Amino acid sequence: MPTTRRDAPSTRQGAQRPATSLQLYSINSHLEADLDGTLARLSEIGLRNVEAFAFVERADELAAAFARHGISAPTGHAMLVAKEVTREGVTTQVPSHASTFEAAKKLGIEYVIDPAVFDWSTREAVEATAEALNDAARAASEHGLRVGYHNHAWELSNTIDGVPALEFFAGLLDDEVVLEIDVYWAHIGGVDAPALLSRLGDRVKALHIKDGPQVENPFLTETPFDPSGLGQVPAGQGVIPLGAALDAAPSAEFAVIEFDHFDGDIFAAIAASFDYLENRA
Repeated sequence: MPTTRRDAPSTRQGAQRPATSLQLYSINSHLEADLDGTLARLSEIGLRNVEAFAFVERADELAAAFARHGISAPTGHAMLVAKEVTREGVTTQVPSHASTFEAAKKLGIEYVIDPAVFDWSTREAVEATAEALNDAARAASEHGLRVGYHNHAWELSNTIDGVPALEFFAGLLDDEVVLEIDVYWAHIGGVDAPALLSRLGDRVKALHIKDGPQVENPFLTETPFDPSGLGQVPAGQGVIPLGAALDAAPSAEFAVIEFDHFDGDIFAAIAASFDYLENRA
């Protein structure tokens, strides 16, 4: 079974620096065209950890490929709350918790993270999401796994009793449920991301690290979301307070590079983000 690489020095007031990783969806088209060649390029950059997605149906293939290139997948994205997903008018059933957790074990995943739930507009909706994730956590524990949630902007721009919905949600979660805070989307969602991380405390086990210029929250407009309009750049080259966010999350075990879209050489951008994370004081 793959083992997680955590060979990161201590830099944050005695805390272990989070291991650098990459959300593989950032290079999905490259993976589809050439899985081994793409993983080889990540290895050349220095990446030893990745975050898997859509891994249930291809767990054996991915596990073998990761092993060939010395790569581990300590975290993975999989739908845990939704029962079905509709894309481009086509509805598909989400894999069962049992099959998801069995696949995660094959890959050596420790944290199975739900990438998105879309309704955060009411107390009842948020409570239902928390209950569903708590149920998933109990099922995951039987496999020796933990589950978590990854945010976009809408969990912060929506509020419950004057509090960002994500924080209200965090207060409903069982202790075993973790959070993966996307620092970029928290900032674009209108909150002080480092302050948010300080308030969420040790529930935060992973961060999504991406950067760009200040833009309007795209989920509050009537225009369909188009990530190409975000102008994302390598970590440290935009306005997102990544350094302060990393310092505010001493319990984070993984700093996961991600690009929703990048105009240019994506591997050069990943390498620049990797260097930023590995070399920051």
